[in-house]
Amino acid sequence: MPAGTDDLSPRPRGVLRGAALTLVFAGVLATAAATGALPRQEPASAERRPAAPAPRGSTVDPAALNRAAAAAMADGKSGTEAAEEFVSRSGDRWGAVYDKKEYAEFERALDGTYTGVGLSAGRAGRDGVRITRVQPGGPAARAGLRAGDRLASVDGRPVAGLSVSEVVALLRGDGVPGTSVVLRVERGRTAWTQTLRRARLATEPVTVRRYDDGTLLIRVAAFTKGAGARVREAVRAAPSGAGVLLDLRGNSGGLVSEAAVAASAFLDGGLVATYDVEGEQRAVYAERGGDTGRPLVALIDGGTMSAAELLTGALQDRGRAVTVGSRTFGKGSVQMPSTLPDGSVAELTVGHYRTPAGHAVDGRGITPDLTAGERAEERARTVLSGLGGGS
Repeated sequence: MPAGTDDLSPRPRGVLRGAALTLVFAGVLATAAATGALPRQEPASAERRPAAPAPRGSTVDPAALNRAAAAAMADGKSGTEAAEEFVSRSGDRWGAVYDKKEYAEFERALDGTYTGVGLSAGRAGRDGVRITRVQPGGPAARAGLRAGDRLASVDGRPVAGLSVSEVVALLRGDGVPGTSVVLRVERGRTAWTQTLRRARLATEPVTVRRYDDGTLLIRVAAFTKGAGARVREAVRAAPSGAGVLLDLRGNSGGLVSEAAVAASAFLDGGLVATYDVEGEQRAVYAERGGDTGRPLVALIDGGTMSAAELLTGALQDRGRAVTVGSRTFGKGSVQMPSTLPDGSVAELTVGHYRTPAGHAVDGRGITPDLTAGERAEERARTVLSGLGGGS
């Protein structure tokens, strides 16, 4: 199971949030026309035509949704809750409703900031949750918490039996900087209670390091604003001939525009993906000038989602990278925002995207060229060495 992180998960609200909001980017291939994530108009050379059949998705009529919310408000009830119930009954797997506060936090996350305590969590055994990473300079780091510590409870609630996303939601709370959260922490035979104050923190979507053999490891956690440029800069700065290990494991997606920029680091223009919006097919293209000769291996797993799958599909279909790991999540649908009468925002599925070779991703995922489990990174480095990218 991919690790969760308190910088990538909004606070669940009701049953609907279980699937749609486990990760802040999970439901957003095209999040927000507000952020211009997807092109509104294609270049003159882009052909628009009726979309090919895609997996079943949206059944939500935005006008009917607005009417339901307005009717609830007229009766003195919550328009947001009425919208949530409407979407949850619709069959739109990735549909979600955010109140004003949640959507503001959502947009800040796409900008690369979040409110939290600066730690990532993952499953430890059957029921346990452990800290997998502590962000330098964050509240958790200042309190001396370490990767490997176990969380026993959050604000008095035992974490045994909770999903990682539920634990992360407790860590985030209402997303208000300065509020406190009380953790029960275990390290070996020692246990203690630690109170942390949430803070506004910057995400680290891209980290880069170099192995002793010269191989460059580029790990992309999410495609927030600027992530694509960071990938491109890292590739341009790498020594000539050095292989690249592009780690997309646990990448929950983000902005398609950033995934396209990342693709441009390795492709000399051309198609990245096609997508349909209400029956009209459009396309995403890479920019010209990418490094097409450098050995490249992409690491993927079940936590590789949405925009990260879009990038994986482009690199795989176009023969630019060898993919290693396990089948990706299979989130290939397109959401667009719709503002409701009370100011809340509904993200509704309007279409699906396909890889350059025409493969559908939604509900299917992408199968790697080489399947690998716990030793996936080691296998990936071996493959990269065979391609001439390491010793």
